[in-house]
This record gives sequence, C-alpha cells and structure tokens, in this order.
Amino acid sequence: MDEELIQKINRLQNAFATVGQNNPVDLPQIVVIGSQSSGKSSVLENIVGRDFLPRGSGIVTRRPLVLQLINIEKSKDEKEPNVDYGEFLHIPGKKFTDFSKIRDEIVRETELKTGKNAGISSLPINLTVYSSRVLTLTLVDLPGLTKVPVGDQPKDIERQIREMILKYITRPNAIILAVTAANTDLANSDGLKLAREVDPEGSRTIGVLTKVDLMDKGTDVIDILAGRIIPLRLGYVAVVNRGQRDIENNKSIDKALDYEKQFFETHPSYSNKAQFCGTPFLSRKLSYILNHHIKATLPEIRAKVTASLARYQAELEQLGDPNDEKAGGMSNTVLSIITEFCNEFCQVLDGQSNDVSAYELSGGARISFVYHELYSNGIKSIDPLESIKDTDIRTIVYNSSGSTPSLFVATNAFEVIVKKQIKRLEDPSLKCVSMIHDELIRISTFLLSKQSFKRFPQLKDAFYDVITNFLKSNMVPTNKIVTDLINMEHVYINTAHPDFISGQRALNIVSERLNPSKPIGPDGRPALTRSPAPQPYDRALDQEMNINKDPTFFGSFFQSKTKRPTIMDPAPPILKASGTMTERETMEIEVIKLLIQSYYNIVKRTVIDMVPKAIMLKLVNSAREGLQKELLKELYNPDALDELMKESDATVERRAECKRMIKALKTADQVLNTV
Repeated sequence: MDEELIQKINRLQNAFATVGQNNPVDLPQIVVIGSQSSGKSSVLENIVGRDFLPRGSGIVTRRPLVLQLINIEKSKDEKEPNVDYGEFLHIPGKKFTDFSKIRDEIVRETELKTGKNAGISSLPINLTVYSSRVLTLTLVDLPGLTKVPVGDQPKDIERQIREMILKYITRPNAIILAVTAANTDLANSDGLKLAREVDPEGSRTIGVLTKVDLMDKGTDVIDILAGRIIPLRLGYVAVVNRGQRDIENNKSIDKALDYEKQFFETHPSYSNKAQFCGTPFLSRKLSYILNHHIKATLPEIRAKVTASLARYQAELEQLGDPNDEKAGGMSNTVLSIITEFCNEFCQVLDGQSNDVSAYELSGGARISFVYHELYSNGIKSIDPLESIKDTDIRTIVYNSSGSTPSLFVATNAFEVIVKKQIKRLEDPSLKCVSMIHDELIRISTFLLSKQSFKRFPQLKDAFYDVITNFLKSNMVPTNKIVTDLINMEHVYINTAHPDFISGQRALNIVSERLNPSKPIGPDGRPALTRSPAPQPYDRALDQEMNINKDPTFFGSFFQSKTKRPTIMDPAPPILKASGTMTERETMEIEVIKLLIQSYYNIVKRTVIDMVPKAIMLKLVNSAREGLQKELLKELYNPDALDELMKESDATVERRAECKRMIKALKTADQVLNTV
C-alpha cells in the first residue's frame, strides 16, 4: 500500500511536469542538496544500484533531475530474470535497459536547454527507474553548490544555483536531504547552511554523511549521528561511497555496497550501530519518511487540486472560446461586453460594485469626496477680504461716490467689491468639473483593465477613445452651466436675501465694536460729543469756503509731506486715498467689510450646493445614461468587428496554459480519487 502511495505521487509529478514551474500543488518530494564535492551523485547511484549519472569536473548536474524509483517484483524464473530499465517523461514508451545510455540522454537533454557551456536551467528532467533492487522512492537531484565560477561558468553561477535550490526547498512539503562530506567541518556544510535558512528547526531535514571511510584515524561521526552537534529531527545517516579511483577502476556498485556493509560492521565506532548506517538503511528511512509525509499532506493536496481546478476552469471560461464566438457571431460578444461595461460603470458610481475595496475610496465614493471635502472645504476657505486692503476699499468708496461725497455707506462700493470676489469662485468650480471628469476616466480605466479587455487590446483602445471623447464633449455644457451659476450670482446682488445682514444692523455692530460707549444718532451714525457746532448756515458756508480745514471731506484725499496742494499746483498723475482715516471712513470701511462677508457666505453656500448638482446633471448623469448609446453607435459596426476582436498574443498563450493546467489537474484529481 505504501509503495502504491508513492507511485500515485509519482503520477501526480508526471502530470504536472507539463506545466513546468507553474505547478499550483506542492507535492511531497525529497530534494537532494549539497556542494559539488559532497558525494551527491555517488549517494544516488548507490541507492539505485546503477551507474547512470553524468561524471566530470565542474557542475555536472545542470538541470533538476526528478528521479522516480519504482520497485518491481523480482522474477521467480531464474531463466528470465527481471531486467532493470529506465524511462524518460520526454520520450514516452522508450525503455533504456543500458544505463550508460540513460547517462548520455541526460547529457543530451541538458545541453538541449542549457547549451554545451556550464549554464544551468530550472526545467526538470523526469526519469523513472524500474528495478527489483530499489525501494519505491522519489528524489530530486539539484546542481551542487559552488563558490567560484570555473571555465565557461557564468559569473553569477553561485547565485543562480542558490536561487534554484531555494525554489525547491522552500516549499513546505519538501523533505531536504542535505549531503555533507564527513571529513569536513559540519558547521561549514553548504547543504546544511542552506537547509537551515528555510527549515531552522530541522523538522524536515535529514543529513547524509559521506566519505566516512576517509576520516582521520581515531575520528568518527558518532556525536553527529547522536544529534549532539547540529541536531536534526529526522536525524543523520552515515554512508560509504565509491571514491574517484574506484570509479576509474570500474569498481561495481555491488562491490561498493559490500565494502560499505563490511566497513560499518567491523569499524570499532560503528559496529554496534551498523544496522543504522549504510545505503540500504538510508533507502528504507527515506521511503518511510516519504510515505509518512505523503499520508500527512494528502488531504491538503486533494483540497489544493480541487480548488486549483475550479479556478483554472473559471479563468478559461472568462477567456472565452474563439470557436464558440465564431459560431455565435462576434457582434453578440461586442454587444455583451458593452452592456456589461456600462452596467458595471453604473454600479461603481452607485457603490454597488463587487470589487469594493477596504483600502481606498473608489468610484462614486471618490466623486462624493471631491464634492464634500475638496470642493466644499476649498470654497469655504476663500476669504473675501484676503486680497483687499482697507486702503483699497477706501479708494473704491471715493471712486463710487463720483464728484459728490457720499452721505451714507457706499452701496456701489459694496457691490463692486463683492462682485469681484464672486468671480473668484469660478476657477475652483471649473476645477471641480475637471476633477469629476478625471474620476470618470479613472473608473473607466479600472473597468478596462479587466480580463475581457486584456483579451481584445484593440477593442480596449477603441473603448477608451470613445469614452474619453464622449466625456470631453460633455465637459462643454458642464463648464457652461457652472460658469452661468457663478455669473448669476455676479450679475445680481440680492441684498434682500433673508440671510443677508441689513445695513442698519451692520452699522450698529460696527459702531458698538469701535465705540462701545457712544450712542447711535437718529441718522445711524454715532452721536457727536464734541463742542456745539456753529449755526447750520455758518457751518455750510464754512465748509464751502474752507474745504481743507474739514478732515471729514477731501482733506485726507491728498497726501503731501511738505505742504498742502493748492489750485496753483498741478494734479499728480496718480491719486490715492491715503493719510490717516477719519472716524467716518473707518466706520464705512468696517461696515462694507461686514456686508461683504455676510453676502459672500450666502453665495458660498449656494455654489457649494448648486455646482455639484450641475456637474451631476450635465456630466455624471449624462455619462450614466448616454455612454452605452455612444459605445453602440461607435463600436457596433459589423465591418470593423474582425479587427476590433483580434485577440492578444498573451490571451492565446494564457488560454493554452489554462488548458494544460486543467488537463494536469484533472489527471491529478483522477489519481487522488483512487487513493
């Protein structure tokens, strides 16, 4: 039963061999790692009992070798004994009974992918060996770790090999077989160092100590085997392999195994532990560990295969079948894509999309953010008096009075200033239109990134052009209505608005602020507290004849550091309202500022409410209701469908990959159903 279980995993490996490194299922397997001089190849050949691996200097193993060992029942007929043979997955049906030919095929297949230089490839070679001498077992032999590039080896050969090994041993279901020469310091073992990076607890690493017979006299590996140096949960096994001289002298593996047995049985340090040393024990231990590991991971493998099969079948369905579309007509496909796109566009605007993100705002939520955070706060932050100084207001007051000084707060000055400030609202309002346009483009781009458009890149480009042109055309009426809203506020200043502060109230507030103890006269001005004034006729005459003596009139309109200008002096080319302001001027300026702030707040509230509504009407809602019609008008053209519906190379490749994966997963599912 245990052997059958390993064979089923072998069948799974063969099924997934066609998908290369994209295997979605982490299969249990024993991965063999070690440095070039550790004796990896000799260990594997001793386990198989055959010479079949390439030999030579430098990196010999340049591609992963997935070695599946299948135990076949020994023939009872001595006249027709079993014949061991091997089969390669890339040459199905061909049996190699001559194991030297297996070596040649490994070299040939390696050079086919890597060339004759010392480069490496991560594409595995799958070899199955059938023999009555082996235990059913699966091993993955990887290139030996090297430090310095030699000959034609790439300069980054160490990094390449390291990355390949890590790719295999990082998988949780991999059992790591770390091979180390016993006559070297265990702490410097390249294989154990790398194993500890991914398996620091040593829970899935087994150590193999080679070249035990080459250790200095009086030394042994007993402490290592007992786990007193670098403990491993799966322990260590000591073996003796053929040396280079044995190989050159064609010493058979059978004789090597006999020597190994004799060595451990007669060595004073190992004789009482001989049954736990040597290649036969290593094979049994590996077979037991692999079987136990397969049983533990089988439910996980089954669940992974089922989930992956469903996922790839769903993706293949989404990729579509060109044959079905040709039979049903490409026009139906275009119609379906347009309808689906527009439905999703509306769903994203309404917040009903299936792709609701927990990490950032999207779709309609971003539009709402623009309205209620960016635009609203931006308008609220505008100070109507930010760029207007008191001297500017003073000048406007004089200019708006013409040749006759005003007798009350200058209404014209208030309107001049507030209209100028209302115009400042136009730029941020138009910017709001632009931002909403960008958000609609953003939504469209997101929807165009989906699989159906990856499949048809030219259709995607056509969609994008139609959408951008449609939204651009809708920007014209949207900008027009927003501009009109600002102009409406600009052309008519409604001082009768119920929220607008009255002139009398503004006077009272300013007077109380400037002169808290002074009473207000019947004319709305502070009552005079100075000495009694001259008779009305005399005062008027005095004012008429002595203009420069009264600071409340034009005396402060001119500025001179040396003397007052007279009728004999020419008028300066530029006149400004300057000098010390009178009490009346101060009050008028403060009243005008208060009126401006009051009315500007009314206008702010209006545009914050109306501009988003105008944008929704002319831009967002127009896109919602008119986009599908526009797409149908521009794209639903039978004469142009052949070009629009041309699939991308990536889609064709992905469909083929999905089909390969589904085939492998179905085979795996059938195998697992027999367990």
